[in-house]
Amino acid sequence: MPEEPSNLEQVCIYDPLIELMARFENVKASSTSSNPFEGLSVEDKLKKHIIEGIKKNLEADLDEALTTYSPLQVINDILLDGMKTVGDLFGSGAMQLPFVLQSAEVMKSAVRYLEPMMEKVEGSEKGSILLATVAGDVHDIGKNLVDIILSNNGYRVVNIGIKQPINSILDKAAESKCQVIGMSGLLVKSTLVMRDNLLELNSRGLSAYPVILGGAALTRAYVEQDLQDIYSGSVFYAQDAFEGLRLMGEISGEIPASPARIAPPKVVDGDEVIDPARVRSHRTDVLDPELYVFAGVSSDVVPVDNPPALPFFGSKRHQKFDLFEIYKYINPIALFRGQWQYRRPDGMGNLEFTEWLNAHAGPVFERMKRELASVLKPKVKWGYFPCSGSGNDLIIYRDDLKTEWLRFSLPRQRDGRRLCITDFFRPGEGGATDTVGFQIVTIGSDATALERKLFDGGDYQDYLYVHGMSVETAEALAEYWHRQVRIELGIADQEPDDMRLLFSAKYHGARYSFGYPACPNLEDQAKLFELLQPQDIGIELSEEFMLVPEQSTSAIVVHHPEAKYFNIR
Repeated sequence: MPEEPSNLEQVCIYDPLIELMARFENVKASSTSSNPFEGLSVEDKLKKHIIEGIKKNLEADLDEALTTYSPLQVINDILLDGMKTVGDLFGSGAMQLPFVLQSAEVMKSAVRYLEPMMEKVEGSEKGSILLATVAGDVHDIGKNLVDIILSNNGYRVVNIGIKQPINSILDKAAESKCQVIGMSGLLVKSTLVMRDNLLELNSRGLSAYPVILGGAALTRAYVEQDLQDIYSGSVFYAQDAFEGLRLMGEISGEIPASPARIAPPKVVDGDEVIDPARVRSHRTDVLDPELYVFAGVSSDVVPVDNPPALPFFGSKRHQKFDLFEIYKYINPIALFRGQWQYRRPDGMGNLEFTEWLNAHAGPVFERMKRELASVLKPKVKWGYFPCSGSGNDLIIYRDDLKTEWLRFSLPRQRDGRRLCITDFFRPGEGGATDTVGFQIVTIGSDATALERKLFDGGDYQDYLYVHGMSVETAEALAEYWHRQVRIELGIADQEPDDMRLLFSAKYHGARYSFGYPACPNLEDQAKLFELLQPQDIGIELSEEFMLVPEQSTSAIVVHHPEAKYFNIR
C-alpha cells in the first residue's frame, strides 16, 4: 500500500505541460534583437543578403530593387558587387569556404528569381568557360567549386562532368560557343592527359583557346613553364576557384592582367606547415621506371622469423555495421580543415582556432552524422594470402603455398633506407612463405547521388559538407577495418588509447593504399580485384583503374612491426 504524502509533499493533480502552455497561449513571441537590415538602402540590403548568406526576405528586397532597377542591373550592379566582396573576404582569410558557398546559394536563389523577368541579351555575360574533368579521372569536387564561384559571378559555365576525352571537350566547347577551356584532375596521370590535350589543341589549330588548368597534382611551375612551353596559346594555373575567377576576369578584360602569379600558400596540417609539393607527392600514379630497378640493392629491414598464420585463405565480406561506431574513426582535422577547407585566420592561435572549429564545424559534423545515417552504407571485402618478397616483387601464392598466383612490382627508394614494401616479407627461400592482407572498403553510391542532387539544386554548402563527410567516412571505415585485420592477424599489441595516435598510425604494421608513394600504380588494383572480387559489394574499376564509387579505398596490409609510411624519391 503506498505511503501517504507528508506535509512537505504535494500531489500533482494536473498535467504541468498543459498548464504551462495555457499560461502562454495568448503571448506573442518577440525578438529582442534589432532587424539587421533596418535603416539600410535597398542596394545595401541586397549586398548584405549576399555577403552574409541570408535568404530570409530576399525576394521582398529584390522586388523593392526592381522598382528602381532592371533585373539585369540588379544582378550586375548590386548582387555581383556583393559577390566581389565575398571573394575579397575569402582572399584575405576573413571568410571560410563553407560561408562563401552559403553566399553563392543566395546569389543562385536571387538569379533564379530574376531570370523569368529578363530577356536574354546576347553577350550579357562577362565571359564563358567549358569545364571538364579529364579522361580517366572521376574526381569533380574541385571543378564543381569552380563552377559555383564562376557561375555566381556573372560567367556562363558549361560543366560537362568527369572522364571527358579531348574530343568531347572540344566538341562541346565549339557547340556551346565557350571562350575558355578549363580542365581539372586529381591524379598525376591527369596532368599528363592535360599535356596531351594541349598538344592536340596545337595539332588542330585551336590554340586560340585560353586554357585554365587545376587539380591537386599540378604545380604552378609545371603549368606556367613546362606546359606553356609546349602550348601555342595561353595556359594558366588556378590553385583554387577564386584564382580561376581572377583569371577569367583577366582573360575577359574585366580586370587588368597580373604582372606575376601569386605563390601558392602552404598547407596547414595541425601545427605543422607542409610544402605543397610534399602534399602532392602523397598521391601519385606515375613514377620514374628507374625506381623499380636497383639490382642487388635492398634495405636493412629484417623479415620476422615467425609471421602470423593465415586467419583464413581467400576473401570474405562484411556489410552489417553500426555507422555511428565508424563515425568515431573520422579524423576531424582531415574533415574540417582538409575536406571542408576551414582555414586558420592570420593572427589566430591554433588552440583558439580549434575552439572556433568545435563551435562552428562541430555542430555541422553532428548534423551530417544524423542526416547521412540512411545514405552511407559501409561495406568491406578483405582477405589473406601466402606470399613472399623477391627483390621488388611481392609474390602471391595459391592455397598450396607454392603455386604463384600473381605478383606486384613495387618501387624502391633511391636513397636513405632504400625501402620497398617487399622488404617486410620473408624472401621465400626454401619454400618459406609469409602472410599479407588486402582490404577494400566503400560507403556506397548513394552519397554520390545525393551530392549530385545538392549541387544541381544549388545547395552548395551542404554539397561541400556531404562530399567531405562521405570521403572521410570511407577513410574512417578503412581505419576501423584495418584494426579488425590487426586483431585477426594477432598484432593488436600496440593499439593506442588516443584516437589522434591512431590517425598517426601509431600501431603495429601499416596499411598502404594504392595510388600513394609506396604502391603508386593504380593498375595494381586490377590484381587486388582478382584476389578479393569486390564487385559483390558494389565496387567497380574504371578504365583508368580508379575505384567506383569514388568514396572507396583499397590497401595492402603489412604486419611487420617496422612497416610505416614512406615516400619514394
